[in-house]
Amino acid sequence: MDNERLQPPPLTLLDRYRGQGFTALYTTTVTVTGGEAAHGRASGVARSDDGNLVLDLRLPAAMGGPGSGTNPEQLFAAGYAACFHGALALLAQRARIDMARASVAVEVSFGRDPVDGGYALIAEIRIRMPGVPRERAEELVRDTERFCPYAKMARQGMHSIVSVID
Repeated sequence: MDNERLQPPPLTLLDRYRGQGFTALYTTTVTVTGGEAAHGRASGVARSDDGNLVLDLRLPAAMGGPGSGTNPEQLFAAGYAACFHGALALLAQRARIDMARASVAVEVSFGRDPVDGGYALIAEIRIRMPGVPRERAEELVRDTERFCPYAKMARQGMHSIVSVID
């Protein structure tokens, strides 16, 4: 067992990239299978390629399911909150602002989309920064919105390639 204390990432992550194209720093794959109902959202299992994530997926009770497992909206909210908190913490560290008591809550709503009649997601991000003056906190949050990849994805969209493989 490793007894090393967990540390935040280095501030060098804030350094600007000046390359010609996208350069991946980390890549992961999560595969979802359909489970008992042959439906990933209703009875699926999500597994990461490294085995660190194995989750039963279940339709929330509010959508007619049993609600006895994780759902895609919770996973998205967790990823968004973790990424935003991490980006905020890096920017605060560079500014020498204590973030020990800070929290980021992301509320994700799945609902009907009046634009196309289908479905859409809405996310609301709530940040608490006890002890940080409101004006400074708002400035950090604005900077974080420009820096956080999840916030950028939510605002600008995301490059996505969909393909069928053998």
